[in-house]
Amino acid sequence: MSDSYFPRWRAQTGNARGVVAPDERLPWPQMFAMGVQHVVAMFGSTVLAPLLMGFDPNLCIFMSGIGTLLFFVVVGGRVPSYLGSSFAFIGLVIAVTGYGGQGPNPNIPVALGGIVACGVAYTLIGLLVSAVGTKWIETLMPPVVTGAIVCVIGLNLAPIAVKGVSGSIFDSWMAIVTVLCVGGVAVFTRGMLQRLLILVGLLIAYVIYAIVTNGMGLGKPIDFSIVANAAWFGMPKFTAPVFDPHAMTLLVPIAVILVAENLGHIKAVSAMTGYNLDRYVGRAFIGDGLATIVSGFAGGTGVTTYAENIGVMAVTKIYSTLVFVIAALIALVLGFSPKFGAVIQTIPGPVLGGVSIVVFGLIAVTGARIWVVNKVDFSDNRNLIVAAVTLVLGAGDFSLKLGGFGLGGIGTATFGAIILYALLRRKPAQEAAV
Repeated sequence: MSDSYFPRWRAQTGNARGVVAPDERLPWPQMFAMGVQHVVAMFGSTVLAPLLMGFDPNLCIFMSGIGTLLFFVVVGGRVPSYLGSSFAFIGLVIAVTGYGGQGPNPNIPVALGGIVACGVAYTLIGLLVSAVGTKWIETLMPPVVTGAIVCVIGLNLAPIAVKGVSGSIFDSWMAIVTVLCVGGVAVFTRGMLQRLLILVGLLIAYVIYAIVTNGMGLGKPIDFSIVANAAWFGMPKFTAPVFDPHAMTLLVPIAVILVAENLGHIKAVSAMTGYNLDRYVGRAFIGDGLATIVSGFAGGTGVTTYAENIGVMAVTKIYSTLVFVIAALIALVLGFSPKFGAVIQTIPGPVLGGVSIVVFGLIAVTGARIWVVNKVDFSDNRNLIVAAVTLVLGAGDFSLKLGGFGLGGIGTATFGAIILYALLRRKPAQEAAV
């Protein structure tokens, strides 16, 4: 890459492997098409996460674009990544706000204060990494720890998904239909369609639900009047945060989860591109932290780098960072359309719940995949105990209070995994003797 702050993005010259590097670009029409594809890839989760927390999905799409552009500037256009709504916030935001699972969340300002506090902590970690490097993070959070933490996020959210589809027999069956739709797309399709399994599966289930309810009179019909009455263009509805100490202490620990997640993503991109991005890790953390702060002040969710977009890069071999600028600009345009937001609001609860079951399960399995890919040795009792205790603490939503400071299940499991691994860590001489 060039020595300037931003790359010069030379035109692709015909790489034999079909790879477009981060500092290269395709012709602009192709770049635009790739930008659209990345927006679609992140769309399912970036819309689903705010819906599960009662946030305005239209605003969250808008803030994902803002966050991505901010991240791009902070890393100097060196790290290809899109920032979307983080699932790590869901459980604790619901706990802090007492959200019931349907419609707008009336207590969003309290959650926003915690999201901003988390972003500040994340930014400070980024500054520390920029100063001293990443070795200390990799020592504190080896694959057995990061895998357990990611797995716990999915397991901790499982009761929320199940409760959301247990209101009636009809809701439960529609949730099962939705799971089958997503599963069918995942197994029986190929290429980009398969990469968009959540979005495509949701759309199929949505159509089935509309036919059964609006067409056949079973269950609660979809109200399309909100779409008809919504304007095509309008300003996003911003919400100011309220800084409640309890909510802030509960949400700040999520920064540790975001660090583990972002570090894993950067390592994955480095492996795919052949570019060593370790020197940009600190700046990536800072960019992600600042994006979370800005999103929280505007009324959006906390954000993080997106695995879906890394998957798109892996499939297409196009890693140009300019693609993500285009994707961010498209997200900004969508954020200015209330009609687009109204369409999202018509997604039926049982369909959303069925998708949640799949997504939360995939999060849990992703944690296990980290163990497999990194060949974590579970014949080592230290690894076995760390993983076992972390999973139960998170899945059981074990909460811990120390005076005015409180940790929910995900926070307890996260810090528990890190501390337990450190306490059980053997000295090099002891490891050699085993």
